[in-house]
Amino acid sequence: MERFRTTINAGVSKSTLNLHTPVLTLGSCFADAIGRRLSESKFRTLANPLGTLYSPLAITRSLQYILSGQPPLPHTFLQQQDIYLNYDFHSSFSSPELPELREKIGTALTETRTFLESAEWLVITWGTAWTHARNDTHEMVANCHKVPARHFTKSLLTEQQIVDAFTNTYDQLRAINPRLRILLTVSPVRHIKETLEGNAVSKAVLRVACHTLTSRLPDVAYFPGYEIMMDDLRDYRFYKNDMIHPTELAEDYIWEKFIEQYADAATRQFVMDWVSLRAALAHKAFHPASAAHQTFLRQTLKKLEDLRSIADVTAEINAVAAQLINP
Repeated sequence: MERFRTTINAGVSKSTLNLHTPVLTLGSCFADAIGRRLSESKFRTLANPLGTLYSPLAITRSLQYILSGQPPLPHTFLQQQDIYLNYDFHSSFSSPELPELREKIGTALTETRTFLESAEWLVITWGTAWTHARNDTHEMVANCHKVPARHFTKSLLTEQQIVDAFTNTYDQLRAINPRLRILLTVSPVRHIKETLEGNAVSKAVLRVACHTLTSRLPDVAYFPGYEIMMDDLRDYRFYKNDMIHPTELAEDYIWEKFIEQYADAATRQFVMDWVSLRAALAHKAFHPASAAHQTFLRQTLKKLEDLRSIADVTAEINAVAAQLINP
């Protein structure tokens, strides 16, 4: 039969991960999606601990904070409607009290640094090459925090700017963690507020920068999540109602491709088994005390017990055991 779509098969990576491989994700909301699925599938994961960041230079700056141990400078803080924020961090880092915000940022940076020192994979997702610089300091910001546009100058990053900033940070990352492997991705989320033409140019710059870096630097690879969405799925039924963000189904498909490429054989099997087990755990019975449901619980508990040596399923075992009438 004639094929009606093009599929992407990137093969299996020579460098694979398993449930015990520490993975840190940073960047756009796609880093949230991959990080969440890694966590849900029992991988040892720290998912986007500094909040959503879109620009490669903003993500690089966050890594500089992590690596240097230096707190944000006073002029990077601002107050909007009685709430303190920071231009270099996501709006989830906010507080009505400045000392509290400083502490919140400091704690996140320290915890991320500790995890990064022993991490084996760092997954970075770039969202856009468009950036905004403050007119008063000429510094690029990670988030404008709804400050009026007249206070910023918008520009498009060049491939060279991205490559130079990343290369410098790469050397520092390797200095503190020589085992670290870095996986670059480009977010499939379309930034149409920059216009479709502007989004296309932005994604092109990001993709070229990824290609340059993976060609030059060892232990830096690229996962084609963007291409899977644009060229493999390639249909508006895979977008949410905003026609910008991938649906859950699309994210699941990209996640499956990710696991196929980067997880070892045993881990791929676990992930497949875990999908059905999670569905069983989410099942809500109309008659919890019925013999049929109690049998179902015992069967589920047996499957969980069999996985105890592979992953930490203690919470799930306890939750199922608590539903048994005669344990």
